[in-house]
Amino acid sequence: MKTLLFVVIFLGGYFPVYGQSETVITGTIRDFQGTNISFAEVSLLGSTAYIPTNEQGRFEIRSTWQGNQVLVIEADNYATQSIALVLEGKPLALGVIRLQRLLPIANTDNIVSLTDSDLSGDGESPEAAVGLLQATKDVYLRKAAFDFGQAFFRVRGYDSSEGVLRINGISMNKLLNGRPEWNNWGGLNDVTRTQEHRHGLRSSRFGFGGVLGSTDFDLRPSKMRPGTRLSVSASNRTYSGRIMATHTSSPSNGLAFTVSVSHRSANQGYIDGTLFGGFSFFSALEWEFKNRHSLSISGILAHTRRGRSAAVTDEVFDLAGRAYNPNWGLQDGKIRNARERFIFEPIVMANYRYRSKNFELTTGVAYQTGTRRNSRLGFFNAPNPDPTFYRYLPSFYINNPIGADFTNAALAREGFRNNPQLNWERIHQANRTPLNDGQASYVLYDDTVDDTQLTAGMVANFRFGESLSMDFGAEIKQLTSANFAKIRDLLDGVFHADVDAFSNTRNDTEGDVQKGQGERFNYDYDIKGFSSRFFAQLRYGVSRWQTALSVGFRNQSLTRIGKFRNERFLDDSLGESEPIDHSGLQIKGEFTYRISGRHWFSVRGARIERPPLLQNAFVNPREQNEIVPGLQSETVHALEVGYDMRLPKLTGRIGAYHTRFQNRTDINFFFVDSGLGSDFVQEVLTDLDQLHRGIEFGFEYALSPQVKLTLAGNLGSYVFASNPNVTINFDTASAQEDLIDPEGSIALGNANIKGLHLAQGPEQAYAIGISYRAPNYWWIGATANLLKRSYVGLSTITRTSSFALDPETGTPFPEATPENIAALLTQNPLSDFYLLNMVAGKSWLREGKYISLFIGLNNIFDTVYKTGGFEQSRNGNFGQLQQDLLRDNPSFAPRFWYGFGRTFFINFAVSL
Repeated sequence: MKTLLFVVIFLGGYFPVYGQSETVITGTIRDFQGTNISFAEVSLLGSTAYIPTNEQGRFEIRSTWQGNQVLVIEADNYATQSIALVLEGKPLALGVIRLQRLLPIANTDNIVSLTDSDLSGDGESPEAAVGLLQATKDVYLRKAAFDFGQAFFRVRGYDSSEGVLRINGISMNKLLNGRPEWNNWGGLNDVTRTQEHRHGLRSSRFGFGGVLGSTDFDLRPSKMRPGTRLSVSASNRTYSGRIMATHTSSPSNGLAFTVSVSHRSANQGYIDGTLFGGFSFFSALEWEFKNRHSLSISGILAHTRRGRSAAVTDEVFDLAGRAYNPNWGLQDGKIRNARERFIFEPIVMANYRYRSKNFELTTGVAYQTGTRRNSRLGFFNAPNPDPTFYRYLPSFYINNPIGADFTNAALAREGFRNNPQLNWERIHQANRTPLNDGQASYVLYDDTVDDTQLTAGMVANFRFGESLSMDFGAEIKQLTSANFAKIRDLLDGVFHADVDAFSNTRNDTEGDVQKGQGERFNYDYDIKGFSSRFFAQLRYGVSRWQTALSVGFRNQSLTRIGKFRNERFLDDSLGESEPIDHSGLQIKGEFTYRISGRHWFSVRGARIERPPLLQNAFVNPREQNEIVPGLQSETVHALEVGYDMRLPKLTGRIGAYHTRFQNRTDINFFFVDSGLGSDFVQEVLTDLDQLHRGIEFGFEYALSPQVKLTLAGNLGSYVFASNPNVTINFDTASAQEDLIDPEGSIALGNANIKGLHLAQGPEQAYAIGISYRAPNYWWIGATANLLKRSYVGLSTITRTSSFALDPETGTPFPEATPENIAALLTQNPLSDFYLLNMVAGKSWLREGKYISLFIGLNNIFDTVYKTGGFEQSRNGNFGQLQQDLLRDNPSFAPRFWYGFGRTFFINFAVSL
C-alpha cells in the first residue's frame, strides 16, 4: 500500500508537466579562439537530462519548465559557464557562448606526490586519492587534492576504497582491498581527462557508487579532442623527468583511434634511494555508426618500478634528516633498494554503447592479468641488516638496563652517521662464508601477487522527458589470484633452507627444503573470488526540486587454495578452504530543493551492507585456511547535508557529513613482547566500528574578472566507535599454553580504544588562496594551508587486558593501575603545520598550435612536518613500555613519515 501511494504521488507530480508549453533553447559552444566544443554537456540546473553538443558545438534543449532557470555548460579543461534564463514557452536562441579554456592543472600527475607510494604500509597511495578527485570542479575538492594532499589528507577521513572508479563503465576497484590500483594507468594523463566525478552520496547514472563518491573515465576516442599533444615535465618529487605523447585521429567513416605513450624516470626522488621507472601505453579504436552505435576496443599497459622508503623514529630523524631512507645502499657504486614495488597489470576491454534521445546502453568486458611484487630482504639466523634496527642505535646503549653506556652510545652515533645505509657487501660476504656450507643467511625475495580478472558489466539509462530518469546496471567479476614468495637473489648463497626462523618448522613439507633462485618458498596459495553487483535507480526532478532513490545488491564468494603443506598447520594448510559467502543490500536516497536559481539545499542518506574485504577474510592466508571467526558483512550508515550557491561573483558550497562503519574486521602482523608471551603474531580485530563526521566548505569569490579568492576547509573528527574484540595467534605456541584454544589462538577480549582517533590524515585543514588570470593568457596563484590534528596508528594490543600482565608471573604489574595505563597510552595529535604553495602558467596560440607552460612550487618555506606514523607493538606489556618511554629516546618509539620539503614541478606542452 505504501509503495502504491508513493507511485501515485510520484507520477501525479510528473504527468501534469506535459500540459505546459514547451521552450526550445538553442546555442553554439565555442572557446575564445573560435574552436567548436563538441564534448560539452548542457543542462538546466536541477534537471536529470544532460544534452551533449554535436561536432559543430551546437545544442538544443526542450523544456516544459517555466520562470527563472539556470543553464549550466560544462566541458573538460574549460571553466563552467552558468547563464540565468527566463523561460516563457517561446523559442530561445542564445547564439554563440564562449568558454574560457583552462590549463589542465589536474592532470600534471606529479603535483601531489608526497612521500612513498605506500605510506600506510599496505599499498594505499596518495595518488589514489588525488586521482579520484581530478574530475571535479568543486573548490573544496580541488584544494583537498592539490594542496591538502601533501599531508596525506583524506577526504572525510575515508580510505580510497570508499570511492568507486570505473573505466568505460567497468569498475577498477580490487577485491583484495577495495581500492583502485592507480598505477595500472599512471602516466596516461592525456587520456584520463574525460571524467565525471560524483562526490559523496550524489547519484550517478553509471552505478551505485560509494560513500566517498564515484569517478568515471570515458576513454573512447570520440570523447577526446582530435589532434596531437606533446609534453615534457621536470620535477624533484617522485620522478625527475617525464615525456608524453598523445594522438587522437579525426573521425573517418565513423572510425577514430587514440594512442598515448609516456615515460617517467628518476634515479631517486625527493626521498633518498627511491628510484622510479614507469612506462605507460594506451591505444583505443572506436567505430561509431548510424549516429547511435559505438563499438570500441582499448588496451592499457602501465609498468611501474618504484623504490620504497620507511617510517623512522625521532632518534633516526635527528641523526639523518627527513629525506633519509634505510632501505638502500650502494652496490658496485650504484643505488640498490631492497624494498621495491613492481606493478604490471595490462588491461584489455571491449565496449558497446547505444545512445538515442531517451535511452542509453553501455556494455563492456575487461580482461586484466599481471603481477604486483614487493621486494624485501629476509635474514635467517643472522643479524638484522636494517641500519635503523634498535640494537644499532645510540638509544640501545643509553637505555641499557644495567646503566647508561655513553661510550658505546657515542660510537654507535658516529658509526650510524658514517654508514647509515644497507651494507650490501657485508651481506654478500656473510652468504659466502664457508661455515654456511652454501646456505644463504640473507635472501632478497618478492612477495608476489599474480592476478587474472575478468569483469563484465552493463548499464541502461532511460529518460522520460526532462524530469524522470531510470538507471539499471549489473556487473560480475571473477578473480584468480596467485600469492607466493619468490627468491629473486640468493646474494652469493647457493640455496635457502625453507624453514620458519621462529619455530624451526618447514614451510613446505612436501617439497624440497632447499630452495634455489627463482623458486617459490615460504608460502604459496591461490584465491578464487567471484563478485556480482546490481543496482536500480530512479531520478525525478522539476524546476524547484529533484530526488533520487538507488537500490543495490552485492554478492561475494572467496576460497583459499593452499599449495604448500605447512608443518605448523598440517591439517589446515594444503587444499581448499571452506567458501566464504557474503551478500548485502544497499539503499540510498537524495533530495535537493532549489530555493532559487542560485541557491539550493540537499540532503542524502544511505545504508550499505557489503561483504568483508578479501585481505581481512582469512586469519593467516599465507599459512593456513582458517577463516576469521564470526566474519560478517560490514554495514555503513551515512548522512550528508549541503547548501550550494552560484552567485555572479561568489560560488561554493558548505556541507556536513556523518558516517558510521560497523562490523569491520582488521588483521595485523607484528612481533610482540606481551604479558602472554613473545612471538610473531597475527592480531585479528572484529566488531570494529568507526565514526566519521565533520563539516567541509569551499568558496570562490571574483574580485574582478582577473582576480579570484578561494577559501576552503574541513573540520572533522574520525574516531573508533567501539571496543573491538581482539584475538592473537602465536606462530610458535610460545605463549602460556593453558590460554591457547584448539585453533591455536588466544582471545584477549576487548581493546579499550572507543573514542580514540584514527590515523586518517589531518582532521582539520584550511586553505586560503588568490589567483590572477591575465587577459593575454598568463596566470599565477598562491595558496596558504593550515593542517591540524593528525594522529598516529594505534597499537591495539596495548589497549587490551593482557597489557597489564607481567609475563614472568602471569599476574598484573603492581603499578599498572587504570590511571597509570591511561597516562602511558595517551593519544596526542601530531604538530600543526603551515604550507605555502604557488602555481603559475602561460599559454600561447601560434598558427593553430596551443602551447602551455605550467610551474608549481610546493612547501615554499621548506616546512618540516610529519604526515603520519604508527605506534610500535613490540612493547606489549606495561612494564616494558613504561621503562622504554621514561627514556629520552625510547628504543621502540612511534615511527613517522615526513612530508617533502620545497619541491617543484614544470610542464611544457604543445597541442597540434
